[in-house]
Amino acid sequence: MFYTFMSRVVAPILRLLFRPRVEGVENVPHYGPLIVASNHLSFIDSFIIPLSIPRPVTYIAKADYFEGSGLKGRFARWFMTTLGHVPVQRGAQRAAMGALEQAVEILDNGGAFAIYPEGTRSPDGRLYRGRTGAGWLVLASGARVLPIGLTGTERIQPIGAKWPRFLGPRPTVRIGAPVDFSHYRDLPPAKARRVITDEIITEIQKLSGQDYTGTYNERANQS
Repeated sequence: MFYTFMSRVVAPILRLLFRPRVEGVENVPHYGPLIVASNHLSFIDSFIIPLSIPRPVTYIAKADYFEGSGLKGRFARWFMTTLGHVPVQRGAQRAAMGALEQAVEILDNGGAFAIYPEGTRSPDGRLYRGRTGAGWLVLASGARVLPIGLTGTERIQPIGAKWPRFLGPRPTVRIGAPVDFSHYRDLPPAKARRVITDEIITEIQKLSGQDYTGTYNERANQS
C-alpha cells in the first residue's frame, strides 16, 4: 500500500520538482532479480534513481537514518523501514556483510536491489574504484547488473547541503543494458569479485562520462 502511495502520489510530485532526464528506461527488466549499480554524487541519488526505474528498488542506507531521535528521527526510521531499505554501519565490515546478505534475500525473491560500488558519495565529481562487495553480491545472487550513470545531482544537493534545490538544474539518468557476469563463476572467488566490480565501474563510467581516479574513496571508511 505504501509503495502504491509513493508511486502514484509522491513520485509524480518529486518528478516535477527534480525533473530528471531519463535515457535508456527500455533497458530495465520489469521482472526478476536485478542489481542496480550506480555512481554516487548526492544524497538525492537514492530518490532520483527510483523515480527513473519502473519497478520498486531497495537500497542500503546508513544506520544513522534509522537511529535519529525525536519526531524527525521517528519519521525517517518509519520512512526508510517502510521502503524496505537496509541499514548498515559505515566502515563496519560485519554489518556491511549482514546488509549484503539481506540483499541476497531480496534478489532471491525476484526484487531489485540498488548499490553504489564506490561505497559513498564522490567528494569531487570523479568516479572512484569499486568496493568488491558489489562483485560478492553478483556471485552470491546470480543476478544481472543494471548499470546507471548519474550526472548533475551534485548541483541539486552538494555534499553538506541540508536541502535540495527544487526546480534547479536538471539531473540526467542514463541506464545501460543489463550485464550478465555468470561467465566469471569459474574464477577464484577473490579474483572474480575484483574483475566483476571493475567491469561494473567501467560500465558506469561509459554512462556518466566521469574521470576515473583508480583509487578508493576513503570517505567510505569514515563514520
